[in-house]
Amino acid sequence: MTAIPQNQKVSEQQTYVIDDDDPLSKVPQVTVAFWIVKIFATTLGETGGDALSMQLNLGYAVSTLIFLAFFLVTLGAQVGSKHYHPIFYWAVVVATTTVGTTTSDYLDRTVGLGYVRSSAFELGLVVAVLVAWHYSTGQIATDHVTTRKNEIFYWVTILISNTLGTALGDFVATTTGLGFEGGALVFAGALVIVAGLYFLTKMPRSVLFWAAYVLTRPLGATLGDVLTKPNADGGLNLSRIMSSLVIAVIMTIIIASTSLRKRGWRHVAIETQ
Repeated sequence: MTAIPQNQKVSEQQTYVIDDDDPLSKVPQVTVAFWIVKIFATTLGETGGDALSMQLNLGYAVSTLIFLAFFLVTLGAQVGSKHYHPIFYWAVVVATTTVGTTTSDYLDRTVGLGYVRSSAFELGLVVAVLVAWHYSTGQIATDHVTTRKNEIFYWVTILISNTLGTALGDFVATTTGLGFEGGALVFAGALVIVAGLYFLTKMPRSVLFWAAYVLTRPLGATLGDVLTKPNADGGLNLSRIMSSLVIAVIMTIIIASTSLRKRGWRHVAIETQ
């Protein structure tokens, strides 16, 4: 047996558990649970937006102002927090979907842009914001937002993308004649393609993330329409208010029972001597 010299240190590998939560981390990690809750949030935005504008008959303009105020309040709480807080974060996400729903309906129907022109306009805005974001910060963040500038760009992109998603959902479901169920299948299939590109290619992760983020909005919008539209229009004719409450409860349960309740923990191997 060969003896180890006394002055020679033996390398060992030890595994430590590190809290991935830092004071400036303001968004959750992107996991399967994240996307499930995101789809529920966009569905809630559709049913909640329609509840005010249609069921309570407040109209698109008034409903947009109400949800815009809700968005500004929740955004203030989110931006003012020093770390990721699930209540603040997901409240802003829901707020952007409700504002997006009523804003899109206002542009499509009240202003008269229609689904195609509205979608093209909003897509151009999303691309412009992403280009400005990359030019300003040198990156496009997804699940690790650590600066105020990145956070502002993050939420502006989400707000516009959710507005775009509403218009896309209405276009596919109504203009193309596919119906709400057919539209939901189209966007679900598109998300499967994005997931395949994520696992099978080296496409930029930020591009795929925002592509998926845009697509979850029309998926949620069409699912919301399936729940609440009249039977004659292919829906289940459920109450918009009751559907919104049930979806909110399901979201809360998922967030509370998964890693979305806080920034996750990760195992790292550190070599010591």
